[in-house]
Amino acid sequence: MEMLEQGRGELIGWHDPDENRRWVLENKSRELRDKRMSVPQAVREFVHDGDYLAMGGFGHIRVAMAVVYEIIRQRRQHLVLAGKTAVHDADLLIGSGCVDRIEVAYAFAQELRGLSPASRRAVESGACRVVGEISNAGYQWRFLAGMLGVPFIPSRNMLGSDTFTHSACKVARDPWSGKPVCLIPAAYPDVAVFHVPRCDMYGNAQIDGILIMDWELARAARRVIITAEEIVAHEVIQERPWLTAIPFYVVDAVCEVPFGAHPTTMPYLYYFDEEHIGEWLDVSKTPEGTRDYLDRYVYNMSDFAAYLEHIGGATKRAYLEDVEHLRQPLRAPWLQKK
Repeated sequence: MEMLEQGRGELIGWHDPDENRRWVLENKSRELRDKRMSVPQAVREFVHDGDYLAMGGFGHIRVAMAVVYEIIRQRRQHLVLAGKTAVHDADLLIGSGCVDRIEVAYAFAQELRGLSPASRRAVESGACRVVGEISNAGYQWRFLAGMLGVPFIPSRNMLGSDTFTHSACKVARDPWSGKPVCLIPAAYPDVAVFHVPRCDMYGNAQIDGILIMDWELARAARRVIITAEEIVAHEVIQERPWLTAIPFYVVDAVCEVPFGAHPTTMPYLYYFDEEHIGEWLDVSKTPEGTRDYLDRYVYNMSDFAAYLEHIGGATKRAYLEDVEHLRQPLRAPWLQKK
């Protein structure tokens, strides 16, 4: 195949597909066994310094924030983040110094809430480096190639764009038409983390609503941590098997964490905590404010349950459930500024 052009981005997370198959064969069991553990244990066992990390969910939706806080609490370093739709999670991980490299499809802003001061400051100062860029579709296809066990996905996506120039993709001549085609390399994250509404103790995880790219990501990642609003009996999973988006044999850890996506939203259960996100965006405008926030909500909290009590406990949780079901009006700093 004739190569025509090469992007300037750094290739991260790629393995020879046969080598990755061998790794999975030697390291992943298909035994139906109990994988329940605490979030601290899961992070200790499966998240290591220098890992290539990917978070499930999308933007502020269904993000495994309990694991994000625990990664920060355990002071992991030199992580590389898949910035596929990375907003609040990326801002905290970069702002805390845990992530110092990121491949970006979408990051450094919190959508309608404004820009992300902490992570933007880290990139501008050189504390975090953008190693490459890619489109949202391109990232999903990186994971799709990893899931399928092929080295790349051919596409016309990104051809002729600056995004391609800053990516790790290549342009080749299509052997049939002779036209240029973009080759998007496979990605195999060292660890991927997902928050779901329910999961059994074996790791069969169900997702209500849109899957985003979690289907592909869970099957491409080498290690998978699941946090769930509720760990249910295996029979509950069997009652609606079509909702099982992530199967047990790709999962390494299952952690029960009610409200584990806070302050992001869990569709059908609770809404974004706009007040808390707004507080972070306000205080993280300075390094001192960022450190104070992390001390107050992460380092000085024994675990995620203590954090939930600290941010308002049962009263705040009931309010977010009410907002999700349109029983109370939304309180949001960005609304007050209009």
